[in-house]
Amino acid sequence: MAATRLESTTPGATTLAPVKHRARFHTLTVAEVRPLTADSVEVTFVVPPKLQGAFNYLPGQHLALRATIDGKELRRSYSICRPETAGQISVAIKRDLGGAFSTWANSELHAGDTLDVMSPQGSFVSTLQGRSHKHIVGVAAGSGITPLMALAHTVLAASPTSMFTLVYTNRTALDVMFLDELAELKDRYPARLALYHVLSREQRSSSLLSGRIDEEKFRRMLDTILRPATVDEWFLCGPFELVQLCRDMLESTGVDRSHVRFELFTTGEPSAAHGDRGRPVIIGTGDKTFQIEFTLDGQSNTVTTPVNANESILNAALRVRPDVPFACAGGVCGTCRAKLVSGDVTMTENYALEPEELARGYVLTCQSHPTTDTVVVDYDT
Repeated sequence: MAATRLESTTPGATTLAPVKHRARFHTLTVAEVRPLTADSVEVTFVVPPKLQGAFNYLPGQHLALRATIDGKELRRSYSICRPETAGQISVAIKRDLGGAFSTWANSELHAGDTLDVMSPQGSFVSTLQGRSHKHIVGVAAGSGITPLMALAHTVLAASPTSMFTLVYTNRTALDVMFLDELAELKDRYPARLALYHVLSREQRSSSLLSGRIDEEKFRRMLDTILRPATVDEWFLCGPFELVQLCRDMLESTGVDRSHVRFELFTTGEPSAAHGDRGRPVIIGTGDKTFQIEFTLDGQSNTVTTPVNANESILNAALRVRPDVPFACAGGVCGTCRAKLVSGDVTMTENYALEPEELARGYVLTCQSHPTTDTVVVDYDT
């Protein structure tokens, strides 16, 4: 499943800060491709000692993968599914209907292959990791379980008094990713892990665990098994409709949104930037143009874009610097974030930047379009 993500952070909290890496690709060797369900696999990469520092991470972060498939370079992001282990890093990839990358990974990727893997990114991480007597709740759908696997393992192992409650919804039992691992985790922490499988197309013994999670069902969960007054931190990961439903209902029950972290998984092809090049544009004689200046890795570049092309900063930058960082090109992963130094832009979509980041001048370059004659951005800030 091509993973795009909508992330929330907790302003002002004492936290283990997300691991910050320059968004750079490294070539890694595939150690194992392990089937999880009929349409999903876990891919484990070897991380050599010289790259260990580039691939340290906190549970909840994600990797962007890059491959050339049928002559076209594709990038997709997938969440890390295991707690940090020296020498390796793993992601889960679910096959999507029509998804070129996920289909290739499930059918063609094998141990011994090499793949370009970006250093870990993202801030879908716990502010409470390692602290005692904390209760964390995760709600996941389908492949949304991936980052919560790493998070649950880490939270439960880090403190003997912390609790983790997981509500995991799928269509049928055959669609449940990490089924055995979840059962083993429950056996290891029987008193501190509460695990609820919700199946939308199979009848279970409890009506609460049968059918889709809608407003009525989630309200019943809040009243019975989740009890917001006991929860210190919430993690929501799945399709937009489920994540938004849960966020709205938590807010309506008085849960502070700063205690709710969320990650949106969706599918789709990048709509603007393609591989290591920007979409071609033609500048005609007499066309009005914008000038875009950007700094990356200490090197400054300038590119001109015609006003009538409505070209994003990312697309224009890729025409002169193929190493400009991006992954989803859809405004959700945040990999292409840069600081607006001067000039003005409009952003078509923004699902990754928090209000305080916007206030500090950060923009998503894949969604930002110049509105002044000159725009200057800095990827290094």
